[in-house]
Amino acid sequence: MKVLYVSLVIVLIDQITKFLVKGLEIPFIGIVLHGMPLGSSIPVLGDFLKITFIENPGMAFGIEIGGKFFLTFFSIVASLGILAYLYYVRNEKFIFRLSLAFILGGAIGNLIDRTFYGILYGEGPLFYGKVVDFIDVDFFNITLGSFHLSRFWIFNIADSAVTIGVLMMLLFHRSFIKEDDGVSQSMNETSTVHNSSDSISS
Repeated sequence: MKVLYVSLVIVLIDQITKFLVKGLEIPFIGIVLHGMPLGSSIPVLGDFLKITFIENPGMAFGIEIGGKFFLTFFSIVASLGILAYLYYVRNEKFIFRLSLAFILGGAIGNLIDRTFYGILYGEGPLFYGKVVDFIDVDFFNITLGSFHLSRFWIFNIADSAVTIGVLMMLLFHRSFIKEDDGVSQSMNETSTVHNSSDSISS
């Protein structure tokens, strides 16, 4: 379960970057981060990469399905499910567990926003917070009927972690099969051949 450290690092980086963008004030411990005005943008690599502060009430990349409470509840269930599955596959290949750890870290990162940001920033009750997005990347123009895309949907570190985890699964899914399974299958095939030979010779 050491891959959970990867999830923890992702959550920490995700939350720190969001606090830097949105700002945070905890006077009794002397934390004051002014953040950026909502909707403002800072160029990083010209127009190609910018830090643009928006808030997203929906899922990753601005996708909206159901209400806020539904999304928060779904995120909690999904995170607990991934955590339980990570324990179940704790002896599987590292690359498989690592991909799950990336997905878990991303899910928890956005879950924190939805669960606590409403109360933390005085913007809503528990479970009704908005997700902070800020990574704004240029994209090649796509036009399909009335749909037009010239810049990618603004996202955050948590979204990136989930995407990386899913891509790792797609790229390395063949290596998830244990070598032991291949050995066992080979031994079974060899045993079958020997049994067949014995039957013929007898």
